[in-house]
Amino acid sequence: MTRRLAWLLFLAVGCLARAAGEDAWPGGIAFLDLGPAAGTAPVVDYEGHRVLVMNEGARWLAAIGISLDAPTGRGTVTLPGGATRAFEIGAHAYREQHLTVEPKYVELSTEQLARVNRERKIIDTALDAFRDVPIRTLDIRPPVDGPRSSSFGLRRFFNDEPRSPHKGMDIAANRGTPVHAARSGVVSATGEFYFNGNTVLIDHGQGFVTMYCHLSRIDVAVGDAVATGETIGAVGATGRVTGPHLHFGTYLNGTAVDPALLLPKEDP
Repeated sequence: MTRRLAWLLFLAVGCLARAAGEDAWPGGIAFLDLGPAAGTAPVVDYEGHRVLVMNEGARWLAAIGISLDAPTGRGTVTLPGGATRAFEIGAHAYREQHLTVEPKYVELSTEQLARVNRERKIIDTALDAFRDVPIRTLDIRPPVDGPRSSSFGLRRFFNDEPRSPHKGMDIAANRGTPVHAARSGVVSATGEFYFNGNTVLIDHGQGFVTMYCHLSRIDVAVGDAVATGETIGAVGATGRVTGPHLHFGTYLNGTAVDPALLLPKEDP
C-alpha cells in the first residue's frame, strides 16, 4: 500500500469516526470538512491559534491539533465572520512512565529555572509561527531508522516526582546515527537546551512543526531550507535523557500531537 493511499484511508476512517462523534482525543487531531476548495483557504482559529487548512479532494479540510490537557467534550473553532464549528473530543488513556535521572534535572536552581524559561520562549516562538504556504497532506517520513516507542502522552515521573506528559515519540538509535528532516521546510530554531539538549525545529508551514531533540550535533542553522530526508544532525544523549535516542515531536497550531498519527505504519 502506498503512503498516499494509506493517508487517504486514514482520512476516510477519520470521517467515519467524526460521524460517530469521535472526532479527536487529547494529543490527537480533529479533521473538519469546511466545504468546497474555492478561492483562498478560510482562516480558522482554535484557542487563539490559527489552524492548518489544506486542500484535500477539492475540499478545504482543517487539521486541528488537540492538546494533551484538553478536557473531553466539545471543542470549538472560529471561522471567518465569527461563525463557529464544534467537534467532539473523546477520552484517550495514556500510560505512566517512571524514570531515574540526575537530580539537577528534577530540582532546578534559580539560575537553571531562569534558563529553562528563556529557552521555553524560543521554542514557543517557533511553535506558534504561522507561515502561510499551501499544504496538501500531513505525510512525514521517519527521521531515523529504529524501533519507535509508544511513549507519546506518557504521564511521566522523574525520580518519583510528577512532571508534564511526554510530548513526543522516542526512537531508539545508536549515538551518531544521522537524523533526517521528516519533510521539507525551513529551520525555525536550534539550540542546546537544558531539558531537550541539542535541538532542531523545522517549520513546514501553517503551524506544522517538527522537533528533533537530544542530538549529538546539529548540522543546520536557523533560516536554512531543508528537503525531506536531508541530514540535520545526529542521534545523541544531550539534555535530560537516560541514554542515546531521538525525541521526535510533531506540532499543529502550537500543540503537540502524536507523531504516530502522521508517520507511515511500521511493518509488523
